[in-house]
Amino acid sequence: MNKLTAIVIGAGDRGTDAYAPFALKNPDKLEIVGIAEPLDDRRTVFKEKFNLKDNQCFKDYNEILHEDKLADIAIICTQDKLHFQPTIHALKKGYHVLLEKPMSPDANECIEMAKVAEENDRILSICHVLRYTKFFQKLKNIIDSGKIGKVVSVQHNENVGYYHQAHSFVRGNWRNSDETAPMILAKSCHDMDILIYLIGENCLKVSSFGSLTHFNNENAPKDAPLRCLDGCPHDDACPYYAPKHYLGDNIGWPVCTITTDLSYDGRLKALKEGPYGRCVYHCDNNVVDHQVVNLEFEHGVTASFTMCAFTHDVGRTIKIMGTNGEIRGHLNSREIEIHNFCDNSMERISLPVPKSGHGGGDFGLIKDFVDLVNGKRCDSLTSAKISVQSHLMALAAEKSRVEQRIISIDEFFK
Repeated sequence: MNKLTAIVIGAGDRGTDAYAPFALKNPDKLEIVGIAEPLDDRRTVFKEKFNLKDNQCFKDYNEILHEDKLADIAIICTQDKLHFQPTIHALKKGYHVLLEKPMSPDANECIEMAKVAEENDRILSICHVLRYTKFFQKLKNIIDSGKIGKVVSVQHNENVGYYHQAHSFVRGNWRNSDETAPMILAKSCHDMDILIYLIGENCLKVSSFGSLTHFNNENAPKDAPLRCLDGCPHDDACPYYAPKHYLGDNIGWPVCTITTDLSYDGRLKALKEGPYGRCVYHCDNNVVDHQVVNLEFEHGVTASFTMCAFTHDVGRTIKIMGTNGEIRGHLNSREIEIHNFCDNSMERISLPVPKSGHGGGDFGLIKDFVDLVNGKRCDSLTSAKISVQSHLMALAAEKSRVEQRIISIDEFFK
């Protein structure tokens, strides 16, 4: 297998810490040869981590894509609304593209990217990493084996976690759908995609309910200041008090995303000056903090999905109900139970600890993409053509939530 080269566009958490490190662990398979990142400190961190030279570092995607083709692959990890232009440019330049999810908050852009990839005979894969976890692949194998008969219904939960919601969707980059994407797309297009993967049918109809219930001004405690460090009288009682989460011993995720200076003084400065030190009740967020989605698939299969901020754990749980049995699964604990209706038996499966984030899906995705580009595989689990449907489902769910009506996927697509 040939060693491939890649450029990375966007040196945030996903680009720097989730995908590109595959090259450090597998130097015989992939080498990072360029970075485009507008923020100087992030670009410097990436440069040092991947041992790049000055002439391999660029401030934006226009600069790096203006050059002659520098690599085999472009890994694009910009913000949601900034995916379309660099993806189109890279595909036309001849790069195979690995694109962070969601593809785009605009359905037309999602469809156009898939079209341009096909027209230019390039691979465009979307980072739906859950398909590459041992957990969901095992669930798929159990379903396909017929152990629980025909799947009739699925209950799928995304436990966002109270601190994850506050970090990413109240204070953080995905707090405002006008700037990024609706939360059901930004956070949970993964989950729409995994339901398609497991059920193996097309989605026909969607209905959804949800709102921003808690993280708003009217729920602010009395005399709560705009920033936590401005003398908040509720520091002990508030579960979202910023210093509790960012000034302790942990400097991994999510702390590592608030600044590149992870010293105590660096983190303190970030809370005093940056978005992560704001009171969660005085932010400019507008995305939901809880949402339910009901889905009807072909041949009468139904699914319900619940996404909620107010959970202790961060992770996904699932129950798959079939005519001959039931599967229960917990992604974080890597535990799967299979209950057989015929003999009332129960089988428990414990999966090994994964070697990368998202239950091992991050590196599983990169390995699969490298194999695709090298011709070792002929199809992708997460091609743009496949991934468009999950994006349409998420966008249709948001339309249903806002307009309070059932949405037909076919009508929405047209």
